[in-house]
Amino acid sequence: MSQPRPAVIEKSPFYEFAANNELVVDYKPLIRVVGVSLKEFRAQRTEILDHTTMIFSSRTTIDSFFHICEEARITVPETMKYICNTEAVALYLQKYIVYRKRKISFADGTFNSLLELIVKHKDEKFILALTEPFKPELPETLSKLKLKVSPVVFARTVAADLSGLNPEEYDIIALYSPNDVKALTEAFPLEKLPVVATFGEATLRAAKEAGLKVKASAPSPQAPSMVKALDIYCRQVAEGLEIEDAQVKEDLEKEEFIRAQQTKLQKKTRTRAPRKA
Repeated sequence: MSQPRPAVIEKSPFYEFAANNELVVDYKPLIRVVGVSLKEFRAQRTEILDHTTMIFSSRTTIDSFFHICEEARITVPETMKYICNTEAVALYLQKYIVYRKRKISFADGTFNSLLELIVKHKDEKFILALTEPFKPELPETLSKLKLKVSPVVFARTVAADLSGLNPEEYDIIALYSPNDVKALTEAFPLEKLPVVATFGEATLRAAKEAGLKVKASAPSPQAPSMVKALDIYCRQVAEGLEIEDAQVKEDLEKEEFIRAQQTKLQKKTRTRAPRKA
């Protein structure tokens, strides 16, 4: 598992999965995230106080944002608003500010929910806090919608120390992000890597492009979680079934949702012709 070991292993869904299938599950993060320096932030030429709303998708970017503000002696105004991709990320803001519902909004973790929430605040001037490398989907979509958004990198993903990892000891490796794929394939030749399981469309796409053999993938109607995807894979192996490689599917619903948001914004900004006297 390319994830940190759970604090209470018995509460992890993988604990029961491993016991039921008589397997050993090792936890080894392949990446780590670090905040950018003040110099790196300033090189992006974005004035924080020229904006009215921050968009956060991770705790690391929140930490980095407030660290940058402290180091640059920027006082974040109480009028600053915050939009987060999940409630957990929103609640993390309590570490730095007083949590007020009128200032903080959060989505349900999906792209569509976050986009819809941003569109509701279309008159704000946003900073989109990013971790590099990042998927261009959200910045490009916000640009299409002609919203006032400044994408700013507040953190970077770097490879963890993988010197103690021997991938040939494993039957399958679970990957959770394109950065996991990048770290793994840069550290080891493909011929030394086992089959993999992926979480998320972007991870699946990155794994396929890197030449990895993806035998389990989530989320899907059959496997809404990684543990379910691995459970299905293990049962198929035990039954001696031939397992086909997972395939990338285009998300037509997401494209339709983006078009709907564009139409909604056009209707809101369209001015009515003055009535004739």
